[in-house]
Amino acid sequence: MAIWDDLLSAQDRQVFEAYMGNATRELGKRPAIVVVDVNYAFVGLKPEPILESIKTFRTSCGDVGWAVIPRLQALIALGRELGIPIVYSTTLTDQMRGAGWANRSRDNSGNEVLGHDELEKRTLGNTIVKEIEPQARDIVLEKRAPSAFYGTSLLSYLNELDIDTLLVTGTTTSGCVRATAVDGASNRFYVGIIEDCTFDRVEISHKVSLLDMNAKYGTVISLGEAMEYLKAEANPTLST
Repeated sequence: MAIWDDLLSAQDRQVFEAYMGNATRELGKRPAIVVVDVNYAFVGLKPEPILESIKTFRTSCGDVGWAVIPRLQALIALGRELGIPIVYSTTLTDQMRGAGWANRSRDNSGNEVLGHDELEKRTLGNTIVKEIEPQARDIVLEKRAPSAFYGTSLLSYLNELDIDTLLVTGTTTSGCVRATAVDGASNRFYVGIIEDCTFDRVEISHKVSLLDMNAKYGTVISLGEAMEYLKAEANPTLST
C-alpha cells in the first residue's frame, strides 16, 4: 500500500492505475545521494513538536524532521562505504536576503540588510544538522531558490562524475525536494525519491507530492529498497 492510498477516492485510484498502467521505472548504475536542506532551520535545534519548534525557526518541521535523521545517517554511511557521491544543499546565508524581516538596517546605498542577531540566526539555521554533517569529499551547494540545480554547480558536478541517477532525500517534500526532483528529471537523470528519508510540515503535502513525483518525475522507493539498490546495482564513483 502506497503512502498516498488513503487520499484517493475510488475513481482517483482507478484513474491513477489506468494512467500508470504497467509502467516500470528504472534507476541507473551511477547514482548520487542528494540531501536537500536538512539544516536547523528545517528541523529545529532539537527534537520537539512542530508547534514548539516553529517558535524558533518558522520553517521548521519539528520532530517529523528529526525522525528522519537516523535513516539519513544509515543511507549516507552506506553511500560513503560504497563510493557513492553525497551532495548536500542548504540555503545561502546572505545579508541582503530577508528584506521585510524585523531587525534590519540599511547600508550606505540604502539597501536593506539583516541586523547582526538575525544574520547569526540565519547562519545557524542554514547549518546542516551535525548528525549528518558533510565530510571532506562531499559536495555542499548553497542555493537561493528551491531546486538544488538552480543557480548552483550541481549539474556540472554530476556530469563530471558521470552520474546517471539521483537518490533524492530531505525537505520539504512539497518544496525543495520536489523542485530538485523535477529539475533532475528535466535534465534526463533517473530519479529515485526515498519516501522515508523525506519530510514536510504538513502530512497531506508530503503524501500528495510523493504521489505526483512517482507519477511524473521519478520512482518513490523506501530506504530499504534504496539500500538494496545501492548494494546490488550501483557502481562506485569515488574511490573507497
